[in-house]
Amino acid sequence: MDKLTPLSRMLVDRMAGEHNWAELGPVAFREYLVANRQPPTGEDNIVAQDVDADGVPVRLYRPAEREDDLPVLLFMHGGGFVSGTVNNYDRLCHRIARKAGCAVASVEYRLAPEHPYPAAVEDAIAALGWVAREGGKYGIDTSRIAIGGDSAGGTLSIVASLNARDRGGPAIRHMMLIYPGLDLASETESKREFGRGGYMLDEAFSAMCIGAYTPDPARRAEPNASPLRAESVAGLPSATIIVPECDPLRDDILAFSARLEAAGVPVDTKVYPGVFHGFVSTFGILPEADDALDRATAGLKAALAPAA
Repeated sequence: MDKLTPLSRMLVDRMAGEHNWAELGPVAFREYLVANRQPPTGEDNIVAQDVDADGVPVRLYRPAEREDDLPVLLFMHGGGFVSGTVNNYDRLCHRIARKAGCAVASVEYRLAPEHPYPAAVEDAIAALGWVAREGGKYGIDTSRIAIGGDSAGGTLSIVASLNARDRGGPAIRHMMLIYPGLDLASETESKREFGRGGYMLDEAFSAMCIGAYTPDPARRAEPNASPLRAESVAGLPSATIIVPECDPLRDDILAFSARLEAAGVPVDTKVYPGVFHGFVSTFGILPEADDALDRATAGLKAALAPAA
């Protein structure tokens, strides 16, 4: 029985197309995404500039009418560690900046297979350090930093947060986690149920991405690759977590949410029935995507509000 809503099923079938990406490989998938980018429409009235963050390309977004120093979301895009670009996420970053009333710093981290693990982790940590040190030159209030992203970008956000905690900074107020990957080596019921049958993130595609990102299987259990395996999650920032019901990653995400809660970390987690991995990027089409984006940006805005 298909658990997707009718509109979700239509979108998944349209996006999946007729390509077998597991056979064509990560570079072909990346090129396909670049060619099929959805540009922003301009309705959010955002200005953007590209900067060099200690060798890591970053695109800064801010509402055009704002001239004051703004809090910032360091954003890590998704794409299975092998694909996705800042350009592919322009539309989403424009909307986040508008709805949360903050700056967004979107990171062009290095991709596998050309740059396997831990290259992306190193870039995420470097970009976070750069924002904390140099953000003030670009109208950023560096006392109000959040981090977040979707899928692989959510993974990198958690890993960067763990490293910041363990290294004594930079201080992070909040994590905005949109269906993050938590464990490259786990076997869960949701991976068995939704890894087949046309639920977007199938097991063959996942295996392709994981193989490219971590060619050495022994490293997949490292906390910097699989943050669910971190010894402790105590002391992490508060989190808003968006979870699709029909996502192979669902059970790992819920396990991470439960660990945060048990460690006393404030967490707001919502499971959206009948939707798929990647659904938030369909805002404006799928009602659940609009609701999820509203929830994520509301949590972000509240966490980044000036201290009373």
